[in-house]
Amino acid sequence: MAETIRTRTELRVAPREVLGKKVRALRRQGLTPANIYGHNVESQAIQVATEELKHVLKSAGRNDIVYLRLDGDDPRPTFVRDVQQHPITDAIQHIDFLQISLREKVRADVPIHLIGLSPAVDTFGGILMHGLDHVTVEALPTEVPSFLEIDVSPLTEINQALHVSDLDLPDGVTLLTDIEQVVAKVAPPAVEPVEEAPEEEEALEEGEAAPEGEEGAAPDQPAEGSAESE
Repeated sequence: MAETIRTRTELRVAPREVLGKKVRALRRQGLTPANIYGHNVESQAIQVATEELKHVLKSAGRNDIVYLRLDGDDPRPTFVRDVQQHPITDAIQHIDFLQISLREKVRADVPIHLIGLSPAVDTFGGILMHGLDHVTVEALPTEVPSFLEIDVSPLTEINQALHVSDLDLPDGVTLLTDIEQVVAKVAPPAVEPVEEAPEEEEALEEGEAAPEGEEGAAPDQPAEGSAESE
């Protein structure tokens, strides 16, 4: 399990009056259109400085709380949710923030990171397969882990596996994913196909060599049209 120290992440935002296709003008001004939504929260259009947003997205993961400062109000705890990017330039086009209550549990998908080395891979040439890349948990927003780690060094034999039940969860976190699901497994080494030698040309019927002379002529018979000696 990863022990991480979280820093408080804050982001200044402002109400947005520009809607629809006119938001293109906002982007040219270095602003990104966004929305805040959530349970018992009325959806609100906002805008945020693009450079500040980029900095926050680099440091905050999906399950890290981002506190939005809007018009001098108390900071709003949110999760970053839908980030829309330009299909060619990857420039951020729009972003949604999910406002949460720090006193209410939330469901979240937590990534799984594999650490360590599997002896079955080094010794027997096995292939380490990552069967599940995340699990779903329930916890208070401040207790949702950014990620979970699992050590693959116990995998010493081919076909050995680690399951969700082998994950070590922090206190206060409830696992919702089926504990029997495979997280990692060592598969047998790939077997390269053996090329078969080209088949020898089939011999003539009964394995005899073709008679010399004109094809089809009997060996003790003169060819058609020749004179027989007296």
